[in-house]
Order: sequence, then structure tokens, then C-alpha cells
Amino acid sequence: MAQSYFSDTSIVKSESDLIVILGHGQLARMMYLEATQLGLNIVAVNANTKEVVNPVNKSVLPLSVDEAFSAAVAITSEFEHLPLELVEKAEATGKFLPNAKAIAAGADRIVEKQLLAGLNINNCQHVIIRQLDDLEIAKAELGERIILKTSRDGYDGYGQWRIFSDQDFVNIKQELHSHNFDKMPLVAERCINFQRELSLIGITDKNGNHLFYPLTENHHADGQLVLSIAPAPKVTPELQQKAEIAYKKISEQLDYCGVLAIEFFQVGEDLLVNEIAPRVHNSGHWTQQGCATSQFENHIRAVAGFPLGSTKVLSPVAMINYVGHAKPKADLFAVPNVHLHWYDKSVRPKRKMGHINVVGNTAEQLLQTVRQVKAFIPEGLAKNLAPLLNQ
Repeated sequence: MAQSYFSDTSIVKSESDLIVILGHGQLARMMYLEATQLGLNIVAVNANTKEVVNPVNKSVLPLSVDEAFSAAVAITSEFEHLPLELVEKAEATGKFLPNAKAIAAGADRIVEKQLLAGLNINNCQHVIIRQLDDLEIAKAELGERIILKTSRDGYDGYGQWRIFSDQDFVNIKQELHSHNFDKMPLVAERCINFQRELSLIGITDKNGNHLFYPLTENHHADGQLVLSIAPAPKVTPELQQKAEIAYKKISEQLDYCGVLAIEFFQVGEDLLVNEIAPRVHNSGHWTQQGCATSQFENHIRAVAGFPLGSTKVLSPVAMINYVGHAKPKADLFAVPNVHLHWYDKSVRPKRKMGHINVVGNTAEQLLQTVRQVKAFIPEGLAKNLAPLLNQ
């Protein structure tokens, strides 16, 4: 029987109903909220303090990490940038899904590039930067337009530099003069002229069976995802199949279990892998209202050894990231088919505060509803709707 953790009753009911999530942010929160219907107990681990906490109200629970790991039927994670010792401890239990190999591939761009190369999966041409002089090699091989990224710990546009001119090259090389390349190698990628970014959310169970959600079209501002449109318009069956083939190769190589997200650049009718994420993903939030089973519930089903839920699409959805602003007024809910998911964080710039899923029975109805929503959100967020409203 699922437990709320707002009472003093026992946290650990039995060894068959506890799932431990490494990380205690909004992804852990949403896994908890959508998985309680499965009759499972969900706790999270604050990766910084190593405390076991309630994934919703973040209260510290009277349970050590070792006790939680011992009692759990499965251990999973909400993000890949975890302390190595915590990953190793989880892996040693034999219950960590996806495994440490998958987490490493998502956490380190160099490991990720090696994985893709070994599988002959198309990705952006790149050069590994292990010393300052390697930038000259990158410029010669990749051309004038380069995206430079830290190999680890980069997300939402952090840990990136854009080299689009000779002056940019001079400035960034000077900026990196004192950079510790031994501690943090960089990856230089050729800047690709792509038509759009797409992502595939797939799910793999313990027996290696796969299910897929349809490709999602994503739009960014200042390096952050701000809008997802699902299912992505104008996707051919062949394009969806190419994405699924890449997913199968990666998941099978990693002995994967759980939700795996792959971000692609579409170039003509080809797909280049931008990056992989071994977890539930921001571009899959639309599945909460758009599908029979959300990515969050399906991830918990997979790692718990339950049958996977249907990924059938019920309605087209626009997912709007609510970044850096206070909660919208209740007037928003006068708009039909609008669903706010709020993370209960303190407001700061570039922080993901929540998201809005806007549902329509048809693509045209979705557009009409998004136009209404635009009037109820801050101007800085409303402008991010242009790719959908101006198409």
C-alpha cells in the first residue's frame, strides 16, 4: 500500500514496495506523484547531503541511505550529475536502474561520444580538447563556427561557449588560459545548420522490451528548453523509425532499463544525436496529459519490474516551461484544457519553476488554446510561444 510520508507511520512497508530515487528535485517529485497509484513507496536522496527525503515536501525522513538501499526493490535517479561514491554505492546493490554505465554515458560528453562512435550512430563532428592548443586543431577541423562544451556538469546552456568569429576564438582562448583541462576536458562541436531539434522518449523494461512515445519538437531560449510540441508535426514514419533504431542500439549497448531520452538535430531526413539523458526528461513532460501513461509512471513501472503502460497518444500537447517567474494567477485556469505543474521552488532567474501542459483535441484547437494562455503568462515567457503560433 502506498504511503504518504505526512504521518509518523513506518516508511518501509516491505522489501517489495520501496523505490529510492537519487536526487530530490522536480523530476523525483513528479515520479512520486504519478507512481503512487502503483501501490509503491517512493523516497528520494538529497545527493548533496545524503539525506533521505520526501520527494514532495523535501522533509528529512528517519531513514539512512544504507537502510533505504537495503529495503528498496529498485534504486533509480532523476539526473545523471551524481556524486561518484553515491553511484558506486547504488550500483553495488545490484538494484540500480538504469545502471552506472548508463549514468556515466549521460554525465560525461566524452564517454557519450565514444558510445555513439562505437555504435556508428551519427552525431555532431567534434574534437576533444585536453589542452589549450587543441583549440587550434578544432578550428582547423571543424571550421569557424564551433560550440565548445564542458565534458561534465553542463546543462541548460551552462558550461558552453560559442565561437562564431576569429575574435570569439581569441577571446575564449584567453578566457580558458587558466582552465584545468586535466580536471575538466572540453568537447568542441561543429555548429550544425539543422532544421529543428527533436527528442525521442523511449522506455525499456527489465526484459529488454521497448516502447516509444512519438518524436517531440523542441525550442530553446538562452540554452534552455522553453517549448515542446508533441507529437512533432511533419514527422514521417521513416524519421520516427530512424530515431527508434538509434534508441535500440544505445539502450542495448548500455543494458538499459527505464526511460531514456535522446535529443536529435534533424538535417533534411537525417538525424544527428545531440545528447542522451538516462532518465525522465523535460521534453517528455507533455506525456502527463498527452498519453495513456506518462514517462514518469512508465519509468517507475520499468525499474520496479511492472508491465509497461501504453504510450498511446490521447491528444496533441504544447508543453510550456515556466522559467524564472512566480506562479501564474488562478485566472489561467479559466482557459480550458490547461494543466499547471508547479515545483514549489523559490524564484530566481533561469530557474525552472514549473510547466504548463496545454491540450487540444486537434492541432487547430491546441493553437487556439495556446493563444489564450499567452495572455496569462509573463511577456518574457509568452514570446517563447512564437515557434508554435507563427507556424
